[in-house]
Amino acid sequence: MSTTPSVYTAYQGNTFLFGGNAPYVEEMYENYLAHPGSVPDSWRDYFDALQHVPASDGSNAKDVPHLPVVNAFAERAKAGGTKVVVASVDAEMGRKRTAVQQLIAAYRNVGQRWADLDPLKRTERAAIPDLEPSFYGFTDADQETVFDTSNTFFGKNSMSLRELLNALRETYCGTLGAEYMYTSEQAEKRWWQQKLESIRSKPSFSADKKKAILERLTAAEGLERYLHTKYVGQKRFSLEGGESFIAAIEELIQSAGAQGVQEVVIGMAHRGRLNVLVNTMRKLPADLFAEFDHTAPEDLPAGDVKYHQGFSSDVSTPGGPVHLSLAFNPSHLEIVNPVVEGSVRARMDRRADPLGKQVLPVLVHGDAAFGGQGVNQETLALAQTRGYSTGGTVHIIINNQIGFTTSDPRDMRSSVFCTDIVKMVEAPVLHVNGDDPETVVLAAQLALEYRMTFRKDVVLDIVCFRKLGHNEQDTPALTQPLMYKKIAAHPGTRKLFADKLATQGLGATLGDDMVKAYRAALDAGKNTSECTKKLPRTLARVNCLPTSWPPRDWAPLWATTWSKPTALRWMRAKTPLSRC
Repeated sequence: MSTTPSVYTAYQGNTFLFGGNAPYVEEMYENYLAHPGSVPDSWRDYFDALQHVPASDGSNAKDVPHLPVVNAFAERAKAGGTKVVVASVDAEMGRKRTAVQQLIAAYRNVGQRWADLDPLKRTERAAIPDLEPSFYGFTDADQETVFDTSNTFFGKNSMSLRELLNALRETYCGTLGAEYMYTSEQAEKRWWQQKLESIRSKPSFSADKKKAILERLTAAEGLERYLHTKYVGQKRFSLEGGESFIAAIEELIQSAGAQGVQEVVIGMAHRGRLNVLVNTMRKLPADLFAEFDHTAPEDLPAGDVKYHQGFSSDVSTPGGPVHLSLAFNPSHLEIVNPVVEGSVRARMDRRADPLGKQVLPVLVHGDAAFGGQGVNQETLALAQTRGYSTGGTVHIIINNQIGFTTSDPRDMRSSVFCTDIVKMVEAPVLHVNGDDPETVVLAAQLALEYRMTFRKDVVLDIVCFRKLGHNEQDTPALTQPLMYKKIAAHPGTRKLFADKLATQGLGATLGDDMVKAYRAALDAGKNTSECTKKLPRTLARVNCLPTSWPPRDWAPLWATTWSKPTALRWMRAKTPLSRC
């Protein structure tokens, strides 16, 4: 029997696009563009897929509602022509100029509250009157009125109200929502405005970069699914649903190395730690499998579970080798954070690096624990003090929107975002939709650049989901049936991104090929590619010595008694500072 789809089957898949339905489809599409949640899920899925298809000019710009444009021309026609009205000096125009500046300020201040952040789209985004032109007295007739926009970074000194509104929504209400206007420093506010508005919060990566991001997503998902099938029922605190985190931390490390950072110290809880060990720290999969099989060497009479273990390694970056240290964390989620900060401060002191140019602290949090555990507030309180500052920490939130069994924000916290505690130190926050891995990587780049420029804390909040239970032995659908109905229907971040790259012409089988290659590498117990292999732990790299230096013979000094000041002076004069 032939497996070739019949003509009837082909037509059946798109009969709803029959010409007679055009007015209905167009109205539905208009509603979707204005408020995506106002259309049925089946139509929303169809229209969502259309957004990944490149525009006629080859760009990735999203479509905008047509009805306001049509109405604007209609109103102009009634008023005696469709000419563009340039700002005049009358009182009404003066009021509108002021209103435009208020509109710009509103998007910069609260635009992130209407951003498209939830990959599950569980609830419709609540309307925010401050973001609507009508709140300031504008009508459709004002859409083509030109206003001065020289205080923005959209690339034009004047824009029509329609152009300005589209630019503001793309920048502050897309899959990246930025919070920074509460900072006291005007220079920092303008820095963020320039960085975000000049690109409208949209990444523009090369084809090779997009493939590299997909490879990291494949590695993150592939490891979790491999462990899930090979070690059924064993706890591992899966990262599934938050795979974009691996792409983000990889970008952070590589970019930090390119900017001269030589050490990155990471602190995190158990969620996703095994994934970080293999795909970020470059621990051999075979060594991890041995721990699951209980065949790994055990030299000590007691130890800890595998998802509390630390690790260290040297990895290659564009700026040279970077030493990675993952701190041991005996559970209790966030308690490792001050330990990491203390370790970083000690390394800075040993390196005579008061600004933290060579050492970078990275703290990975859960959304519920970040706002719920007091150790975070205590650690933040020391962030900018003279005795404890580490030159700024990059905080990454794996925001899976659930704390153990609680998923409704009204029951989890008393603030809008889980990151609101960082406002005590005026740290900027980048909220980003985990289903848009390109924007997640862009946000990681911006977060690091801010930290290296201003030497302050910054937060990357990756809004994602938890595919499985709190651990792999739980059945979360019992306590969160509605949420896990959505999760069960989600195809996965890797699949969505692979399909998007396929529509952009980067290979219809690219995603499947990467999955097969990664699975083969895991079967062999090896790392997947040259870029993910750790460097050998040579004395030169670990102790910061150039590779051309000969080994130092310490034996003649073993029995020497030193006074502390003499020892320190000799060590600083003779030997570069240790990384250990």
